[in-house]
Amino acid sequence: MTGHTIPTTTLGADGPEVGVQGLGCMGMSFAYGPADADASRATLERALERGVTLYDTADAYGAGDNERFLAPFLAAHRDEVLIATKFALSIPPDDPTRRIVRNDPPYIRQAVEASLRRLGVDVIDLYYMHRRDVNVPVEETVGVMAELVREGKVKQLGLSEVTAGELRAAHAVHPIAAVQSEWSLFSRDIEAAVVPAARDLGVTLVPYSPLGRGFLTGSFTDATKDLTRDDFRRTMPRFTGDNAAANAALLEPVRAVAGHHGATPAQVALAWVHQQAAVHGLPVVPIPGTRSPSRVDENTAATRITLTEADLNLLDPIADQVTGTRYADMSFTSAGRE
Repeated sequence: MTGHTIPTTTLGADGPEVGVQGLGCMGMSFAYGPADADASRATLERALERGVTLYDTADAYGAGDNERFLAPFLAAHRDEVLIATKFALSIPPDDPTRRIVRNDPPYIRQAVEASLRRLGVDVIDLYYMHRRDVNVPVEETVGVMAELVREGKVKQLGLSEVTAGELRAAHAVHPIAAVQSEWSLFSRDIEAAVVPAARDLGVTLVPYSPLGRGFLTGSFTDATKDLTRDDFRRTMPRFTGDNAAANAALLEPVRAVAGHHGATPAQVALAWVHQQAAVHGLPVVPIPGTRSPSRVDENTAATRITLTEADLNLLDPIADQVTGTRYADMSFTSAGRE
């Protein structure tokens, strides 16, 4: 199941067409241990060959390193791809391991100018509020983001990890093209309120970590035992200790469905996310991250898999059985505030 071009969908109610699967670029510079720059560059090119046109980064990924890494690729393919980046996670100069959530207008203006410089572009195609500072009204934050659209620095607006109420309040100020939240066989909390709100407003859902940060693929079973000390997943409760052992046992239905389709567990997990577009009636563009061209082939091939009702009956109960939260502090997620 490799070697094809993926179909397209729309980004926002009146937005451009994008490949129905995007590429998460964070791991090329940050969070998941050492990366091979040459392999990552080849991954970017392979994704474009497969019809991937939405490339996702953020200013916080490696303190701007990921944006700088993407700049040459963007320069070579600017008319072919859309770049999405984010603001809100400020890095204190005295402690690069910390993140402070900032949504205030002066910071947003500072952040967008810095991202434009690092990316080497004149305009950002999709600009996200990465996390929500509850001390700043979302209407105020989106008001400043809307000014960036009018000034030609940003084309479309996005929000990450917001509640349904926050999405509706933001959309009343300026149309929101995309909401990015974790959505996978292991994480389905957004289906209760965020997904229906996005559908009602014509907002595209952009699921991050659709492969459960690699856990759903079987690439590791316990973060503390299998991953390097600088790997961010070691801080996530569901991937360590007794939680990891219990959650690894939940993968058997994924493997069973994969065997039925002659596919990999990763392809089944992605096919499930893609199928949510039809289930919930809205565009869905997952952004699995990888640093390997062969994984791009594997991931994009998942768009050709249609799961049966029997498959879904096996897979749907998994999320309710997962133990451990996806972050140690869930207050920065929509689920922590919904």
